[in-house]
Amino acid sequence: MRPLFYLLLCTSVSAFAQMPPYGGKLKPEQANMDIQHYTIALTIEIPGKAISGYTDISFILKQPANVLLFDLMDSLHIQKVWVNDKAIPFIHDSNLLRISSPTSFPPGNMVVKVEYAGRPIIAKRPPWDDGFTFTKDSSGHPWVAITAEGTGGKLYFPCKDHPSDEPDKGVDMIITVPAGLVVAGPGLLLQTTTHNHLSTFHWQTKYTINNYSIIFNVGDYTVVNRTYTTINGNKVPMQFYVLKDDSAKAPHHLELLEKMAHIKEKYFGEYPWVKEKIGLVETPHLGMEHQTMNAYGNKFRYTKVGGEDFDGLMNHEFGHEWWGNKVTAKDWADYWIHEGINSFGDVLYIRDMEGEEAYEKTFQKFLPGIKNEKPVVLGKDIEEEQAYQDDIYVKGAFFMHTLRYMLGDDVFFPAIKKLCTDSMYTYNNLIGSADVEQLFSKASGADLSQLFRMYLYTTEKLSVHVQQTGLGQYMIKLDNIDMALPFEVTTNTGTERKVIDKKGITINSTTLPLIDTRTFYFKRVVYE
Repeated sequence: MRPLFYLLLCTSVSAFAQMPPYGGKLKPEQANMDIQHYTIALTIEIPGKAISGYTDISFILKQPANVLLFDLMDSLHIQKVWVNDKAIPFIHDSNLLRISSPTSFPPGNMVVKVEYAGRPIIAKRPPWDDGFTFTKDSSGHPWVAITAEGTGGKLYFPCKDHPSDEPDKGVDMIITVPAGLVVAGPGLLLQTTTHNHLSTFHWQTKYTINNYSIIFNVGDYTVVNRTYTTINGNKVPMQFYVLKDDSAKAPHHLELLEKMAHIKEKYFGEYPWVKEKIGLVETPHLGMEHQTMNAYGNKFRYTKVGGEDFDGLMNHEFGHEWWGNKVTAKDWADYWIHEGINSFGDVLYIRDMEGEEAYEKTFQKFLPGIKNEKPVVLGKDIEEEQAYQDDIYVKGAFFMHTLRYMLGDDVFFPAIKKLCTDSMYTYNNLIGSADVEQLFSKASGADLSQLFRMYLYTTEKLSVHVQQTGLGQYMIKLDNIDMALPFEVTTNTGTERKVIDKKGITINSTTLPLIDTRTFYFKRVVYE
């Protein structure tokens, strides 16, 4: 998703107003379906910027229904629909495929096959908006990319396009392109065949996967390989689908990715997709996280962290393998879990490479970037366009920084690792903000609901009141939260960690007490 460092430097996150939204309130007809698997078989006609083929949707119908409802953009034209191998009438309008039956469809396992063709929407400014990109690399070879985060899978295949449901048994993608080009996709490459000047690539993931990660890229790629050994000792192939012109740069790039992976595993547990791969694919746009095949288009531009080459964009997108892909929010309203915790993870790389002081200074720089114009969590059933504001990155990351200070490393780091490793919160078990709150409260042995509410559901700043009560004497208390919180208080004798609540504490100092000078809280200090 949109990387934090690029957000802070140059861009707004206002999203995809020209496209139908992803998310929103789940339609009742779709709530009745539990998606199990997609098979997407398409031929890409590059000169005409068109696609044709079919998608099989396997699902469980929970209750009898007269209507099956799927999402698919009107730019594509449906030719035929089958339900359990029987052709059936349909209506395709307003980006919805409606399949009706005069007699109820019975509950149980079902397969809907949709045959379709057409010209998919072309992205105007990827990855900041959605669609296909048909372009050429520097040597003149065709280069095709898809960005679908804001619009979802309906951009090019019929699906239940809501973040609350992912295909439990994964996806098969069977993509045919002109011979000589290569298709990069999620999971494992099962087979490649070439016939009549066309090559077909069969990619398969058996893991659950979010709809906007079900994409492919096409280019004049070569594959540069490396083997990664996880924190648990598993061997995972690293594969970089890189343009042939850039292949000499790929080995060093994978070395950097390996270092990132080791640091993320330290904090968040083993790489989530050990049965498949760690994948990168070079794209004509900046980048986007896509499960086991992250899009990379930063043109090998490095900064230095800890005296070594560093690519902040790759570090952020790769972090979504844990936060967004393994741990997935079931509502767009809770996408700070993806972006905020992942952005916090970005800074943990700096901590490991440059130390605690560099970590703290990074968060001090974050503070002016918190806009605080609206709450991070805006309510239930919201759409992608509403959810994507800068603060789900910056304020979300800063909140994790606050929790770390409050709880201490011995509580915080095991808790955040549990969030990313416990089956209650991962893979098929999609979560919300309340789940995160309850986990940290349980780990800390304290009720953290007030703090979660303030940071996530309001635009209030924590208010600390400092009142001089006598010569060299001060009362320090919290104005707007009824819980005890630790603060660093600096007086003429030095800095001490003090626990402050609404009742307040009295301290003696010949100088004006300073509160939280290292900036662990999003706060205001009122002196009286």
